[in-house]
Amino acid sequence: MVENQVQDSHIIQLDKKEKKLALYTEDIHVYYGQNEAIKGVSLAFEKNKITSLIGPSGCGKSTYLRSLNRMNDEIANTKITGKIFYRDIDINAPEIDVYEMRKNIGMVFQRPNPFSKSIYENIAFPLKRHGLKDKAKLDEIVETSLKQAALWDQVKDDLHKSALALSGGQQQRLCIARAIAMEPDILLLDEPASALDPISTSKVEETLINLKEKYTIIIVTHNMQQAARISDYTAFFYMGNVIEYDQTRKIFTRPKIQQTEDYVSGHFG
Repeated sequence: MVENQVQDSHIIQLDKKEKKLALYTEDIHVYYGQNEAIKGVSLAFEKNKITSLIGPSGCGKSTYLRSLNRMNDEIANTKITGKIFYRDIDINAPEIDVYEMRKNIGMVFQRPNPFSKSIYENIAFPLKRHGLKDKAKLDEIVETSLKQAALWDQVKDDLHKSALALSGGQQQRLCIARAIAMEPDILLLDEPASALDPISTSKVEETLINLKEKYTIIIVTHNMQQAARISDYTAFFYMGNVIEYDQTRKIFTRPKIQQTEDYVSGHFG
């Protein structure tokens, strides 16, 4: 019961301080068949902050992240219960238009997944699919998105070349640009730097820190140093539960629970 007490106290703490919440969940459970992967997680995410979800492999952090924009709906034999509140609407309700909701809650995956199209079309194509035909407006959004993702200066003369010719780090920043071109409120990232070299990782981290001025960012990471460097809040997941959730500096310097201290100090398991 300690886990739930920590979660609940954090939600109350954010509310009492009148923090502006971008999203919060109440008692989320995720089942893959008979396996309960997420066991009643309640968390609140503050606007224009970066929150890291950490924990060992298989602890449920990516499953929880995917539940925040209903990506688990795509997996067969999956059941999700509980509530996910965005703009005071439970987006886990069956009547929600999932595709419309995902315009507001975008996602970037672990491995870069650019379309086999030009750099320009990687960003313009989804916009066209949603009805935007104005060439000048498309040009403006492509440029703005690439600038926000710190990629414009590197690709502005090659916009009509294949995105697949970019380096891994550039491809991942292109995927971030593609996600923010839809102007979401919230950006979910599932280990976006795990396949990248240290220099590319640093550029992605710098991009995310700059992006939080406009977006709320929730990121799954195995990299403790990354969580400490870029996030304002950190949630420690273990076996489908949130063990502790607090400001990142407290999680890494003064955790309240021994399990958390063992994990962030490398003495876990």
